[in-house]
Amino acid sequence: MNHQSVAFKNTQFPFPPHLHHSTPIPSRLLFAFSLHPNKTITKSPYSAFSCRGFHTPLLNHPSSSFHSSNATKPAAVKTVDVATLGNLCVDIVLNVPKLPPPSPDSRKAFMEQLSSSPPDKQYWEAGGNCNMAIAAARLGLKCVAIGHVGNEIYGKFLEDVLQAEGIGMVGMSEETDVLNAPSSSYETLLCWVLVDPLQKHGFCSRADFSKEPAFSWMNTLSEEVKRAIKRSRILFCNGYDFDELSSHMIISAVEYTVQVGTSVFFDPGPRGKSLLSGTVEEQKALEHFLRMSDVLLLTSDEAESLTGLVDPILAAQELLRKGNRTKWVVVKMGPKGSILITKSGITCASAFKVKIMDTVGCGDSFVAAIAYGFIHNIPLVTTLAFANAVGAATAMGCGAGRNVATLKQVVELMETPDLNEDDKFWNELLREHLDSQEVTFLSKMVLNGSNGRMKHVTLQKVVSELLPKLKSSQLEGTLSS
Repeated sequence: MNHQSVAFKNTQFPFPPHLHHSTPIPSRLLFAFSLHPNKTITKSPYSAFSCRGFHTPLLNHPSSSFHSSNATKPAAVKTVDVATLGNLCVDIVLNVPKLPPPSPDSRKAFMEQLSSSPPDKQYWEAGGNCNMAIAAARLGLKCVAIGHVGNEIYGKFLEDVLQAEGIGMVGMSEETDVLNAPSSSYETLLCWVLVDPLQKHGFCSRADFSKEPAFSWMNTLSEEVKRAIKRSRILFCNGYDFDELSSHMIISAVEYTVQVGTSVFFDPGPRGKSLLSGTVEEQKALEHFLRMSDVLLLTSDEAESLTGLVDPILAAQELLRKGNRTKWVVVKMGPKGSILITKSGITCASAFKVKIMDTVGCGDSFVAAIAYGFIHNIPLVTTLAFANAVGAATAMGCGAGRNVATLKQVVELMETPDLNEDDKFWNELLREHLDSQEVTFLSKMVLNGSNGRMKHVTLQKVVSELLPKLKSSQLEGTLSS
């Protein structure tokens, strides 16, 4: 789950004196993150109180006026653009003197110390799939979050945040199991996002200390969840869903999604690599995702992990070849930009040149814009440029959740755009592919046209086509043609 967080403040949560020691403190994963516009820092979350599956009725908006030739022809009217599956959590972002030690026992004790009393609400932020849902809703897409939260202060917080962003909520629960599982199994998932003075991040969550998914008591898709999936154009899932839901539940959700003509978007994230060597059931579910997804979204490192191929284009083509339904494979290339590969061609777009403050939530924002382009059948190069812009706009702020880019910020960025072009990088990457497939490339200065099998599209042309739609959306509050 992409659990990302709030702006990092200098304010420090008052830790008990014994936690302010000079030896390193621990956490599940410790990373020194470089600030890449299109790369998301991710992790999974967990913790809190009693049980509840809450929901908000599905939005009842008319279908979008754009026609999509990408999605499987639906058997039912699609009134929701994007539904997210699972991975609803609260990020609690705290500045700490040092990150926690690697020992599982030490990390668990540290997390329990943090959980003993709820920190001030200023440190809370909506995380996980809330990031993608909020980013998509701010672009004008109609969104529904499908998942489970507890009946406590953290669950109420998530419910309030999503409602304020205009996002519908459909709870996942099985009432028959409420009395048969410990109350902790129904608590809202928390992710403790720890930040040291050097801005390195560590993560602690309940999932770190359990071999079973957090909501292993959930065995079937409710009728309400099925209705939500059926009414949506896209179901977005990511690798952190495996931290919450059983492999059986995940496969059931994918199979039902395909059955009712809803497109599957899947971002395996860092969990993809561990799932490859996970249980037989996890490997089977991952393979099912890779075969049945309409759109796969991953970083170049993740593409290499899943295919064993270093070249991101070859890796994407391998995923396309193995996919039964795969239409797009989108590879995020960090500060270089992004690539979108189909069976008929390769599209590349350099990243936008911006002053980066924080990359948390950039990947989720990027995915939201890809969904927008997919639903509305926007040209591929324009879709990539838009996704890069939305990710970059988020990088100019701090944190995810309610801190992801607004449509106003995206418009402002695209009104004065600049690309972080690296001709040497792109020439080396594309050299071996020009003879086999047509390549479309977003350029800053090159005139529109083709050079052999390389088709150049200027940034000016893309912006001039997209900007009026975005400005119209600002005025109308919803995307229109």
